[in-house]
Amino acid sequence: MPASELKARLDHLYSAFDLENVVSDPVWIVRRFRHPADREVVAFCASALAFGRVQSVLNTVEALVAVMGDHPAEYVRHFEPEVHGAALFPLVHRWTRGVDLVALLWVLRQMLERGGSIEGFFAEGMDAEAATVEQPLESFSSRAMGLDLSEAYGRVPPKPGVAYFFSRPSSGGACKRLNLFLRWMVRIDRVDLGLWSRVRPSQLIIPLDTHVIRVGRCLRLTRLTSPGWRMAADITTSLRALDPRDPVRYDFSLCHLGMMSACGFGTKQKDSRCPLKGACHPAPSARKSKVRSQT
Repeated sequence: MPASELKARLDHLYSAFDLENVVSDPVWIVRRFRHPADREVVAFCASALAFGRVQSVLNTVEALVAVMGDHPAEYVRHFEPEVHGAALFPLVHRWTRGVDLVALLWVLRQMLERGGSIEGFFAEGMDAEAATVEQPLESFSSRAMGLDLSEAYGRVPPKPGVAYFFSRPSSGGACKRLNLFLRWMVRIDRVDLGLWSRVRPSQLIIPLDTHVIRVGRCLRLTRLTSPGWRMAADITTSLRALDPRDPVRYDFSLCHLGMMSACGFGTKQKDSRCPLKGACHPAPSARKSKVRSQT
């Protein structure tokens, strides 16, 4: 299929999903807050916890937001692990414990103190001429893990749970949740919030998850079979050829297309339910790859 026709099909799919509250997604919790500083803090927490079943994610984010109250940014700016930690200890999300959430909010407080905002802290490692966010993300996560953790953990374990929220491209993982946070912060439409100005949409990398992998391979946006940063960058490169200024604009619709089980890649249903029928290649691959969870 010609690139122009594929773009037209993807643009139509994008329009179908660019609607407020069209599907269950943690971004709608973020949008309940009106102040940009509150949205930034809640968005980071919500994206950090965006792993596992959708309803479980929503439940955990709601529980955390309930603890932070009506002004989450102000709560974080005055967060003291010894004073406020007890309210977070009961919260558990899969392998993330309450103490890891205490450490997360403590790290966010230090970011706000040093950079004025999460964007300010992120921008300290930002090269305005960088083609993508790969190196800025590497710097961001490395510097985040260089902040004090002892106030939260006491004796910091060799592999603190909070490190799961700050993955690095150099580790090979797709950094799905950090790329999701950046998408929310940088892009602007009826889904994404567009709060940041120091990162361009063209620099974003798609948040790679099971659904984007399946649809991406079905559309032949990548020939890679191993999930990770290379695949995320490869799919983004293919989408950048369709929309150089805003390649990740298609992420929300592609992800939720997969969540709705409309993509038949590698299944008996093939393209019978797919709105992109004719643009996709749903035949089972000769060699199926095992899709692991993306960090």
